[in-house]
Amino acid sequence: MKAFDYAKPNAEAEAIRAGQASGARFIAGGTLLVDLLRLDVERPDLVVDLNGLPHATVELSADGLRIGALVRNSDLAEHPEVVAAFPALSQALLSGASPQIRNMATVGGNLLQRTRCSYFRDVAVEACNKRKPGSGCAALNGYSRMHAVLGVSDQCIAANPSDMCVALLSLDAVVHTRGPNGERAIPLADFHTLPGSRPERESVLELGELVTHVTIPRSELAKRSVYVKARDRASFAFALASAAVGLELEGRLIRNARVALGGVASKPWRCPEVEHALAGKPATRESFRAAAALAMRDAKTTADNQFKVELARRVMVRALILAGERQ
Repeated sequence: MKAFDYAKPNAEAEAIRAGQASGARFIAGGTLLVDLLRLDVERPDLVVDLNGLPHATVELSADGLRIGALVRNSDLAEHPEVVAAFPALSQALLSGASPQIRNMATVGGNLLQRTRCSYFRDVAVEACNKRKPGSGCAALNGYSRMHAVLGVSDQCIAANPSDMCVALLSLDAVVHTRGPNGERAIPLADFHTLPGSRPERESVLELGELVTHVTIPRSELAKRSVYVKARDRASFAFALASAAVGLELEGRLIRNARVALGGVASKPWRCPEVEHALAGKPATRESFRAAAALAMRDAKTTADNQFKVELARRVMVRALILAGERQ
């Protein structure tokens, strides 16, 4: 591990200034950065500890939920208001990692999770455009079972690993930031970037910009929301495919729907074509299957990950059935 300087500011302005330094990295729970430091993937000159900032509260109002960036995943998942009014978020958080990691991991860090691509995490592999721009992508011709099939490019097929972000996307979450150029409110759908020709850039955050909190509007969709995850083992495993859905029903007719996928794309993936197909339809298995068939039409697969196309559709149908059954 490369030696680095350490700072722990107690004010946002101080943290933003420190974060603008060349080679600076922010740290909160440390469940990802410390891992990447040990692997020599990250080699910062300065680590800026954000735990002195006042962003560790969960607040519920008539309008919705306000979640501080330093709230721990366990605290958020088990918050009674989250469980009752935003169940998909609680379920997504509890499906991730292990209890020990959830006790340390933060909302802000989860938003900025880096890929679990094995080629990205192995510095002995030269070809990784995400780690070393312009070097190539070893996954394109390598083992790619865990890789993305949506939102990929000829520069990178790494998948986004977050469970929480898939749920937040289905809940119309907004990410709030503060940086050198002031404050921003960024819809989660616009927060993460596609690899395109610049896979090393994974979000729209600028140098020194902090995530301060996340907001989620209160709605019937959120209350009738579900997260379902397919993985190789029951815990401490990343999604092969996952789905977060929300339904607004009038009797048994679907007035509105939200559908997002995880494990299959280079960023949390919204499915507007499925949402539009569900509107006005009865909340039945047949309707869910017909709508889910529209998903994944733009998938670009390899021999190793082509199974994800059908798996994602099945996971989506299962989540929709469960959401339709919620009272």
